[in-house]
Amino acid sequence: MFALALATRLGGPVLWVREGWKPDLLHPVGLLDFIDPADLLICNTKDQIDVLATAEEALRSGAAPLVVMEIGKPFGLTEGRRLQLAAKEGKATGLAVIPDGMGSNAAETRWKCTPVFDPVDSTLQRWELIKNKSGTLGVWDVRWDATSRRVIMVPPAGK
Repeated sequence: MFALALATRLGGPVLWVREGWKPDLLHPVGLLDFIDPADLLICNTKDQIDVLATAEEALRSGAAPLVVMEIGKPFGLTEGRRLQLAAKEGKATGLAVIPDGMGSNAAETRWKCTPVFDPVDSTLQRWELIKNKSGTLGVWDVRWDATSRRVIMVPPAGK
């Protein structure tokens, strides 16, 4: 949901790069509340090296304002720095979706996003900014409002 909310905010096409062997898939029609499926390009690669290489080239080109990378293993400072430089050159945003605990030290920010059970609202999420090189950290409970196509902050529950 974090990646899709960011895609909505940035607008334009989104390149989603992932290792092709993974069994779970994105279904573009299921993303209609966030983006037009025609704006989503899914690229399945052979392995993580190809994910990083493809993402780097896409970021450098600036053809898509958002490049999402799904990776299964940590990547080093060199790879992270290459992605940062490519994003800066192409004026694009790169987002790495990684398993918990596998962050790169090169990241500008690191977010932890988890669903929050609510019997009424299936879009409720907790977003935690757990690393920020240029600001403060924080925790927000949010939900997606499909009508306004925005993330809405949810106030803490009363006692």
